[in-house]
Amino acid sequence: MTTSEKPDRIVLGCMGLGGAWDTSPATAADIDAAEAAVEAALESGITAFDHADIYRHGKAESVFGEVLARSAGLRERITLQTKCGIRLAEGDRPGLYDLRGTTVVRKVEESLSRLRTDVLDVLLLHRPDPLADPADVGEALTSLHRQGLVRRFGVSNMNAAQIARIQAHTELPLVANQLEMSLHRRAWLEDGVLVNTPESAANGFPAGTVEHCLAHGISLQAWGALAQGRYTGRPETPQERATAALVASLAEAKGTTAETIVLWWLRRHPARVVPVIGTSNPARIRACRDAARSEPDLSHEEWYALWVTARGAALP
Repeated sequence: MTTSEKPDRIVLGCMGLGGAWDTSPATAADIDAAEAAVEAALESGITAFDHADIYRHGKAESVFGEVLARSAGLRERITLQTKCGIRLAEGDRPGLYDLRGTTVVRKVEESLSRLRTDVLDVLLLHRPDPLADPADVGEALTSLHRQGLVRRFGVSNMNAAQIARIQAHTELPLVANQLEMSLHRRAWLEDGVLVNTPESAANGFPAGTVEHCLAHGISLQAWGALAQGRYTGRPETPQERATAALVASLAEAKGTTAETIVLWWLRRHPARVVPVIGTSNPARIRACRDAARSEPDLSHEEWYALWVTARGAALP
């Protein structure tokens, strides 16, 4: 089995690479910073990297491609994933979603060029496009696979019905759905326990999406997994401070970091959630080392204690 075929425990999100979020060129310092983040990830046992064609207007992919060019053999050691489907606003032209088949193929070709690679391990459709023809999308995915440009496919920010609609038009299995999931953003979890309660109306998470992914072998990738540091350094509310204190206590008891506890909480769920950590700070990446290298060391009671403390109220 190659590295790209092994299941990943943690994914490094590369949105922070590439310098400023504008169209100015990436600098040598931006490439060095990307290289430092990649090295920290590899040292920590993280070998999967998540991109999108829009990150830093393409510069995140470009500086990562420079890092790959600097290190012979690195590409064969990692899982490389990117996303397409969002078009950024430009001047008077509004931002929009575009999953037309020709656009998907063109965006993949552009990403491959920026990343300096011949093949993507995974391509995710970034956001649902209401105008997309699922047969057209399925044909584009099949073509990319047959050409050897993309090995596997998935989606991002989609519900169960949207996933099923695309899957019906391709024989290639959709292997991942990337959603915002964390100890802070818990709607994905609470959807399953708020049935027949007044709180259910305000939940908003598409019912059955987690269960659909579980039933069809679709990996749940959690973007925003570290909750922007709410429980690992910058709590802002009394509820967040109480949760951060519990996280710190568990980390001390288990001889690990607060970041690991937060990520273990996600990974402990039976859906085998794969956290995507969005930091480009090498020190913070290394703080996630235990989450990448070991199975979650949280008891049933500890997992629930984190959940109840974070929600600030007893379960229904």
